[in-house]
Amino acid sequence: MKGAAVTEPIDSSRPHPARRYNYWLGGKDNFAADRESGDQIAAVTPSIRTAALENRAFLGRAARHIAEQGVRQFLDIGTGIPAPGNTHEVVQAIDPATRVVYVDNDPLVLAHARALLSGTPGTIAYLDADLRDPAAILDHDDLRALIDFSRPVGLLLIAVLHFVRDDEDVEGVVTKLLDRLPAGSWVAASHATYEFMPAEVVAGLAKANRDGRFVPRDGGRLRELFGDRVEIVEPGVVSVAHWHNDDPARASAADVMCNALVARKH
Repeated sequence: MKGAAVTEPIDSSRPHPARRYNYWLGGKDNFAADRESGDQIAAVTPSIRTAALENRAFLGRAARHIAEQGVRQFLDIGTGIPAPGNTHEVVQAIDPATRVVYVDNDPLVLAHARALLSGTPGTIAYLDADLRDPAAILDHDDLRALIDFSRPVGLLLIAVLHFVRDDEDVEGVVTKLLDRLPAGSWVAASHATYEFMPAEVVAGLAKANRDGRFVPRDGGRLRELFGDRVEIVEPGVVSVAHWHNDDPARASAADVMCNALVARKH
């Protein structure tokens, strides 16, 4: 398929996960609806901004780790609005020739895509596509122009799988993506979980998730999504704040409420 221009206008009246995440990170690319939704969640879980920051920090550590294994092409699905520590900034610090394809489905993200193109010329692309349609991503001309699927790829699924419901075949989505990756590829994923939260907090979060678009899954379920198609490296499925983070002041699993894994495809 050819890269297509976004035809749908930006809807500022409804909150969007990418813009809400931008708000929690302290960004300015969000609307009143996003801030209102973000504040409602923060009222129930005051540590939500810490969770967003820790998730972003995990992205950096995981992308760097994968690049250090020699991977020189990355597919970052659900990239969100540009912010410090973008994937290409991390991996091109190791090798400026590393290629990165970003994927998101928010018109506001597309409007800011030029900020993503500040790395090495000819090495970065942005696709307007949806994780729930992996074929549209994998067969996109712009992706195929940069990503060589005969060589290892670093697949990043950071804080995005929890927006794919079970009835939207979340396991099938993961399988289709992994099946396209050659042996020696890597995947990093983070996923929201309520397993460390008090029951009253979970109840409050459920009220803020009336449309059911957000689907938390515990660490065991996250591991199941990837099955035996990959080998999860140490330290296994852990809080994003704890993955290769030796800082004694690191946040608790309960405050971050997001698990992570990094794995290598056989």
